[in-house]
Amino acid sequence: MKTNNIFWCALAVFNLAAFGALFYGVYTKADYSLNQKENSYLIGASYMTMNNEFYKIVNEEINARVEAEGDRFILRDPALDADRQIEQIEEMLEEGIDILVVTPVDQKSLTAVLKRAKERGVKIVVADSNVQDTRYVDCTITSDNYRAGVLVGEYFLEQRKEAKLAVMTHEAAKSGQERVQGFLDTVSSWEGIEIVCEIECEGQTEIAMPGLQDAIERGIEFDNVFCLNDLASVGVVAALQENQMLDEVDVYGVDGSPDSKALIKEGMMEASAGQFPSEIGREIADTVYRLLDGKITRKDILVPVELITAANVEEYGIDRWQ
Repeated sequence: MKTNNIFWCALAVFNLAAFGALFYGVYTKADYSLNQKENSYLIGASYMTMNNEFYKIVNEEINARVEAEGDRFILRDPALDADRQIEQIEEMLEEGIDILVVTPVDQKSLTAVLKRAKERGVKIVVADSNVQDTRYVDCTITSDNYRAGVLVGEYFLEQRKEAKLAVMTHEAAKSGQERVQGFLDTVSSWEGIEIVCEIECEGQTEIAMPGLQDAIERGIEFDNVFCLNDLASVGVVAALQENQMLDEVDVYGVDGSPDSKALIKEGMMEASAGQFPSEIGREIADTVYRLLDGKITRKDILVPVELITAANVEEYGIDRWQ
């Protein structure tokens, strides 16, 4: 029997996200590095938002390496605002960063500012979600996002060959596009699978929940939901719970976050393709120092993903990222 408290869980997640955004908005102008060496490097980072625990874990791995090397680290939080991200990167360029780690809010928006960074001799590592124009990028490091969608799609087809699907999207993020595309490429060839709606949610709980609620109120009939990430999954589950639809609708996601693994364990979600943020952070950190040392690095690095279901969720640890 599916439990009744997920709506309040979603509200708690939203409140924690809001607090996290406020925290980073206040403190991200700090220089986090200690014990800095003489002639230290300055590493700058800008992820699309810091209200996502995934980016906090990635950032912790990078920052720990920077501190161990005796270098300096600065972080900016654009809070899903593409224009703010550009402004913050410009500020970091003025502060004299040697290398930029960036997750684009909008895959199309950064070309001009990355060109200016490259003209200043700044190395550029794109993390988690690609930019559209890669000419100025030294290395892109992401999960295998397309494969994540495929893995969930293959598992979905093991469960059923007929479905009315709602799809939660984030069109500005290449990672979101690739996950959705991998899933749709896998399932849409089956005659019984019908895509009844796509809902833009920016990968955020507080947008996904009312987005699905609106679809329900408009009378759109669906029995399955694929979410580009698990922040969206939490919002979707909350909307279904509020409308007493959890027993009728199956939810699939991508991330393998602690929240989604708890939902899978409780039978409120079917599956999620798990990402490994600590591994991604370590890979980024290693790449940063290879570039700073003048060494050649691969242009693209894909970190594998793994499918998490009720059958194996305990193996990944419910209360932490894998």
